[in-house]
Amino acid sequence: MHPVDNETGPFKVRDLIILFLTIGLLFGIMLGNRPLSVPDEGRYVEIAREMAATGDYITPRLNGVKYFEKPALFYWLESLSVTIFGIREFALRLWPALFALFGCLAVYAAGSMLYGRRAGLFAAVVLATSVLYYALSQAIILDMPVSVLLTAALLSFILGTREEPGVRRRLFMGAFFAFAALATLTKGLIGILIPGMVIGAWIVLLNEWHVLRSMYLFSGIVLFLVIAVPWHVLAGRANPEFYQFYFIHEHFQRYLTKVHGRYKPAWYFIPVLLLGFFPWSAFLLQSLRNSIPGWRERHQHRETIFLLLWAGLVFLFFSVSSSKLVPYILPVFPPLALLLGRYLAKGWDENRLPGSRPAYLLLLLLAVAVVVGLAVLPHYRPELDQHLLRHHRIAIISVLFGGAFLIGLMQRRYGLRGSLSALLVTTCLFLLAVSTAVPQLDSRSIKGLALELKARLRPSDEVVCYGTYYQDLPVYLERRISVVGWQGELSFGTTVEDTSGWMLDLATFRRRWQGPNTLYLVTESLYYDTLLNDISLRTYLVARTPNTVLLSNKEVKP
Repeated sequence: MHPVDNETGPFKVRDLIILFLTIGLLFGIMLGNRPLSVPDEGRYVEIAREMAATGDYITPRLNGVKYFEKPALFYWLESLSVTIFGIREFALRLWPALFALFGCLAVYAAGSMLYGRRAGLFAAVVLATSVLYYALSQAIILDMPVSVLLTAALLSFILGTREEPGVRRRLFMGAFFAFAALATLTKGLIGILIPGMVIGAWIVLLNEWHVLRSMYLFSGIVLFLVIAVPWHVLAGRANPEFYQFYFIHEHFQRYLTKVHGRYKPAWYFIPVLLLGFFPWSAFLLQSLRNSIPGWRERHQHRETIFLLLWAGLVFLFFSVSSSKLVPYILPVFPPLALLLGRYLAKGWDENRLPGSRPAYLLLLLLAVAVVVGLAVLPHYRPELDQHLLRHHRIAIISVLFGGAFLIGLMQRRYGLRGSLSALLVTTCLFLLAVSTAVPQLDSRSIKGLALELKARLRPSDEVVCYGTYYQDLPVYLERRISVVGWQGELSFGTTVEDTSGWMLDLATFRRRWQGPNTLYLVTESLYYDTLLNDISLRTYLVARTPNTVLLSNKEVKP
């Protein structure tokens, strides 16, 4: 095993500024290039929009219906963006990008202090350019914020254990409790469970029980409770049904049962990790093998063992869960980036990486898998604009093949340093090429139809979704909509308060359609003919897309 870099020490402000500007540019340049994706981005923005519109920051609501699946911190941040900037995709995606950037800077700082400046720089770059980490920096979902907050908490803890008792140690441990509380306020009990699981296993394995005496537990727990508890208490007081649904249904049943319909086999996250950590997953096995110390040497490598436990236990924790989604694996990426950054830094110093040939072969195989996926995409997505899709596929494949040639050339001329530099450039171009193509792949957004409808709407008009619910429709219309024949994730909220004014049955909808007010109805194209036959009411076609139709009960002028 390689020894720890002796040039560890404080991180450099200059490095932080350079990383802030370069990674910030990478994360920020494409934030506004596509409409809100559905269902997730539409859902989380709508909850935030309703908080800003109503001034109720305690009870999250989706389309006016109570929605207790997640805590409120991320909604508060998004509502701030809505209040300041309105419904603008760039501003709404700014928070995930800022969290992602903070995560990279935190990994750089920790890597510098643990393994040296170059290892910290490599770790930050690896993390920023991993496919899944980059993708989630562009998405309005909770996984990036909670992952970064967990990262900040765990890094604060392990760095704090390196300090002598005193002010610096107290600050690190205080940061640990604060970040864990913010993670809890972002996505619930994993903000407690994951740090507790990792730290507990580390203490037991290394017999580090003395750490508990110098964690400032009393003041830390008080700080945690002050941050995490008030919203939970206020939400429970305002909503008697909150605790049962939030804790039992959304935490224990989600993890232990298949109630959410997200069951995947135990090996599900293995390919997710390989593709999500692309291209750096090609070097992952070697870096892990390089990092594992002998049993007798474990006390000399406390921090490395901590990172290994962090990555391994979190991976196992989500693998045994009955509910699995691709983004759940994100908290594994920061410790892997740190371990890989250390490995690559030593290779950079020597301008060679033992066993790199299998790594580059695996990298080539992963790139071929991406090319094959792009080649068969039209078969699975025939509804897409094939002309535009062809241009994007050619651009992405050209980047991959051109990059492979450049990496090989630079390897022959300049060794490892040349090949890693070429790999980094190729990866950034690949990420940007994919980001440019993503708007063409999202055929579910109805932003265009919503904006056309918004231009026609008067305050007294009613908008109705039939047989479905478009998560982005109330966002772009900036108003609550009525829903007929669908409840889905809104079903719980409809059982705890009266929502009959806008969650309509078919009979109520018929009466309103025949009434004096103007109604607009949005539904999927496949429901169109069925709808006309079912309601036997006069309808006027206002607009349509390949997947969606907009109807009215009154003849309206364009």
